[in-house]
Amino acid sequence: MTAARIEHLILKITFKLLFCIIVPVFAQDGLNTASASEPGSGADENSINQNDLLAVYSKLEKSDGRVFTLSPKLSSIRIYAFRGGAAPGLGHNHVLTSPNFTGFIYLPDKGLSNARFDLEFRLDQLEIDNPDARANLGEAFEPTPTLDAIKRTRDHMLGEDNLQENQFPFVRIHSVHVAGEAPKFAVEVQVELHGQQQKMSIPISVEGLPNHITATGAFVIRQSDFGIKPYSVLGGFLAVQNEVVIEFSLSDTYSPL
Repeated sequence: MTAARIEHLILKITFKLLFCIIVPVFAQDGLNTASASEPGSGADENSINQNDLLAVYSKLEKSDGRVFTLSPKLSSIRIYAFRGGAAPGLGHNHVLTSPNFTGFIYLPDKGLSNARFDLEFRLDQLEIDNPDARANLGEAFEPTPTLDAIKRTRDHMLGEDNLQENQFPFVRIHSVHVAGEAPKFAVEVQVELHGQQQKMSIPISVEGLPNHITATGAFVIRQSDFGIKPYSVLGGFLAVQNEVVIEFSLSDTYSPL
């Protein structure tokens, strides 16, 4: 074995030891910070916003057109966060899923000028690195992190140095403008995250009309566009990339799928 190879192995072992020693300390700090927050933060707000959406779509349901109530059990929302930094090999790519959300789609009988779409979910209800969600994603998402690693990831991502879920508990997506024609639509949406709002255009494919609906699509957000500093420790030695991919497949309550 060459001297260069031996030196490389020694550095790799040293980095892993540092990771095992230092990262749990950061995780514990994040846990202490979260514990100091008031329990149940945002629970009332959740009820108010859900009731607001129900009122809006109940009114739309009485107009010309159809309201589709989206079903979390028949739908899928996946958020992909990617490892970065100087030593990405020591980290993991992550998959976040939202098993609970509130969502509606309204399509008028004629034209799309009044079409509307709303979706909201809570950050504290996200599941992180569910093995079923990571399955079949290839080598980039292997192996599945341990339970302790998942807990540390959750504390970091949702803590005060990143998404700040106690202060900004919701992610909301609201349609601003809908164009196109079934099965392909171009939708301008307003995304609310971390207390800030950004507009973007996303393509959406729709199946099942007119009696049912399944809407699928994907888009990319940059954490920094919402005032979020991507997670980083040890001077960027371990980090999460700025870009995040969001994929969705949303089906209504009465979908036969």
